[in-house]
Amino acid sequence: MGISPMWGVVVLSLVALAPICLSHKINDDEGNLYPQFYDHSCPRAQEIVRSVVEQAVAKEARMAASLLRLHFHDCFVKGCDASLLLDSSGSITSEKRSNSNRNSARGFEVIDDIKSALEHECPQTVSCADILALAARDSTVLAGGPNWEVPLGRRDSRDASLSGSNNNIPAPNNTFHTILTKFKVVGLDLVDMVALSGSHTIGDARCTSFKARLYGQSGNGRIDTSLDQSYAAELRTKCPRSGGDQNLFIMDIITPRKFDNNYYKNIVASKGLLNSDQVMWTKDEVSKKLVELYAEDMGLFFDHFAKSMVKMGNISPLTGSRGEIRRVCRRVNHLF
Repeated sequence: MGISPMWGVVVLSLVALAPICLSHKINDDEGNLYPQFYDHSCPRAQEIVRSVVEQAVAKEARMAASLLRLHFHDCFVKGCDASLLLDSSGSITSEKRSNSNRNSARGFEVIDDIKSALEHECPQTVSCADILALAARDSTVLAGGPNWEVPLGRRDSRDASLSGSNNNIPAPNNTFHTILTKFKVVGLDLVDMVALSGSHTIGDARCTSFKARLYGQSGNGRIDTSLDQSYAAELRTKCPRSGGDQNLFIMDIITPRKFDNNYYKNIVASKGLLNSDQVMWTKDEVSKKLVELYAEDMGLFFDHFAKSMVKMGNISPLTGSRGEIRRVCRRVNHLF
């Protein structure tokens, strides 16, 4: 591999410092999150979320990836506050219009169905932000991935940030440094970045998100040298130089709907679909070693992914009296 012993020590240190999973009740009097938050106010909350997600994924397997992605795109903008779910109205310009979400983010109807079921069971009790966190976990499990206890107690924002959505969410063509910086800004580290990128083991990507790799990052018409050339030639047949931007491609060519570590094996084989995937192997020695470790040990990947999901879910939540519990996830309560 050409990786020095020093890098191995650094990686092992990072692994040892991987975030601890918060699986117990912690300091609820200080406004922190804990898994038992709804045990008394809405005991069937998690059961209801799981049931609706199960139905949605049974109807369309791709929905698991879509729901998981919503949680990511919510948390990277103003924290995990369900701002992503708000439609444009009055002074609110929806984050759904951003470059990262337009013609791409989906699954909102499933969130609506979950919210409707919860409002019938326990009116104005379970937040849309917590629904996103639970749906992400349930989607992961249904696709064959790890399970974890989801700390709860988030409240919903009364506003959205289109600019935040345009600027803060890691993009497919970002450089390694830019992606890592976006993770660090929200309190996540290199281990979180590599582990959470593993969510690309399920789901699809649009042609426009990797077209530059097929026809020249600088317009020279050449295939990205870090991309397997035969794989690139196959991608070119359905992702032409002109047009076809919305054509969908599976991100894991081995097991596209199963949550496993084949995503990392693809990267090692130079078959990471997105530039943001492949740069973890080509641009940094520590991330390269982590990719290698996850490709070899699915249990380690699952453990780190679950812990990093809890850590991501704790990004700047609204708790206590801040925010509100929306009655409908698409609009703030004062618009009723």
